[in-house]
Amino acid sequence: MKFLEYTPLDSINLFLDHLNLGESTIKGNLEAFSCKHTGTDRKLSLSLEHEILDYLGQSSDSDPSSPVEYLSSRSSRRTLIYLVLTLSHMYPDYDFSSAVRAHLFFREEEWETFKQIYDTYLFEAARI
Repeated sequence: MKFLEYTPLDSINLFLDHLNLGESTIKGNLEAFSCKHTGTDRKLSLSLEHEILDYLGQSSDSDPSSPVEYLSSRSSRRTLIYLVLTLSHMYPDYDFSSAVRAHLFFREEEWETFKQIYDTYLFEAARI
């Protein structure tokens, strides 16, 4: 992946730079990356693809929260891999390839259960 200078995003980034929502303020920006793999990206992409496929081969379909149904689709796997590659480029000091593992993904049916898990993750992250 390669960072792309894309000037139409500049006006959106000015808007997102300090968006006041009352009690909260958003400070963000959008960046464009190509989806063409470079040498390092290609290696990481293949490594993640093999890891996911190995996990799928070892996983059972009996677990209802298992990501097997979703990660068996090539497009879903590619989306996950693109996410990891993009995060790796945006934050080069952190190794997302070792943090994102297929077995960590699950499907949660109930909104309240998901919200509780998400709040727990945010609480843990805030303590760091």
